[in-house]
Amino acid sequence: MSTTSAPPASAPKVSEARERLVRVASELFYREGIHSVGMDRILAEASVTRATMYRHFSGKEALVAAYLEREDAVIRGYFTVEGDPSPADLITLAIEGIADDIGRYHTRGCPFINAAAEYPDASSEVRMIIARHREWFHATLRDALEAAKVPDADAVAGSLVMLRDAALVGGYLDGVEVARRVYVATARSVAGL
Repeated sequence: MSTTSAPPASAPKVSEARERLVRVASELFYREGIHSVGMDRILAEASVTRATMYRHFSGKEALVAAYLEREDAVIRGYFTVEGDPSPADLITLAIEGIADDIGRYHTRGCPFINAAAEYPDASSEVRMIIARHREWFHATLRDALEAAKVPDADAVAGSLVMLRDAALVGGYLDGVEVARRVYVATARSVAGL
């Protein structure tokens, strides 16, 4: 978990067309599945030409990578806090942030699990992005748990990762309120809070 800092003085200009492509593709990929959404539809809904798309991405696979990197950035943002909370408070904030995410943003399950189901080859770029995200997520939780002096922090972090996976799927299948309530109670217990 990190604290917020001032943005760089001069951020590079981002292409509006690229941002539209990633935003539209992200919405469609998450809502309907990656393989079920064609490039023609993405281009039409983003109001971008094929030439513009190829200026920014080598193809659909590169756009899928951008979608997952965007998801990774959103989730990493949940772990950015202001001030200097105690390690136990950081864990509580993480649990609450994940619980809020179930009903606010990721209402159709985990985007990484969904993408992994569509890309079974563990050596593909998509699966490598997913693996890096999961490694970061586990390490971030483990570090917070270690700072809070939770015994066996690595195993507890693994349990919290699995609980998040289950909560996101449960929120989609069983309803947000049920999944949120069960996730928070179970995660707090597992973390020793």
